[in-house]
Amino acid sequence: MTGVTFSLIMAGVLLNAIAQLLLKASVSEVGSIGLTIDSAWPITHRLISEPWLWLGLCCYGVSVIVWILALSRVDVSIAYPMLSIGYVVNAFMAWWLLGESLGYGKLAGIGIIIIGVIVLARS
Repeated sequence: MTGVTFSLIMAGVLLNAIAQLLLKASVSEVGSIGLTIDSAWPITHRLISEPWLWLGLCCYGVSVIVWILALSRVDVSIAYPMLSIGYVVNAFMAWWLLGESLGYGKLAGIGIIIIGVIVLARS
């Protein structure tokens, strides 16, 4: 895997992880979303007025373009598992920015993911 290919994969992964955090920020502002017909319009109206939602969706859009560029250079069997790096990024960013817990179980899982990505990248 070349440096450009790895950079594209990592850019796609990071954009996807950032998009998740931004979407979480948008729904944190709105609160718990009920799944009723009566709440559909008010919730939709609140969500579409959230700048974090739009920024998150833009990150997703750019990540798709970057991901297509990456897939044009590497097998999907290599690229797709690299998305698991997003779990690592999201866990630490959610802990740091959102105050979510990061216990021993999560840290062990993150370690396993990192080992798996290293093995995959060297194959």
